[in-house]
Amino acid sequence: MRTMLKSKIHRARVTQVNLDYEGSITIDRHLMEAADIFSFEAVDVWNVTSGARFQTYAIAGEADSGVVCVNGAAAHHVSRGDLVIIASWLDLERREAIIHQPRLIFVDQRNRIIPRSEERPGQGGLKKPFAKQEL
Repeated sequence: MRTMLKSKIHRARVTQVNLDYEGSITIDRHLMEAADIFSFEAVDVWNVTSGARFQTYAIAGEADSGVVCVNGAAAHHVSRGDLVIIASWLDLERREAIIHQPRLIFVDQRNRIIPRSEERPGQGGLKKPFAKQEL
């Protein structure tokens, strides 16, 4: 078995933080459907702004609201306005993993889906891949 990226919501903006809630991340229902994420499904959240990473579970927020609200203790890892990546995973047999294509959901500054179907990999400014860079 291989654990593969099932889907991700790329560079969503945190709209709210709620320390007093028991836990989870509230995500616009439309975004969850597009990313094939169910309520109470485990998700990883990577804070692009601060570098923090944590795992929690998703709960559906109001459709088309753009809500991305980090709740409970995890709210200590984000601030309103931070950019985050929300990722979900699945386990596949090797033959399925080879052909698997994750759902990549790209959003604008208001967490509305924008058309783009593939990731543009960065190379961190490398002149030669895998070559040691001179300072």
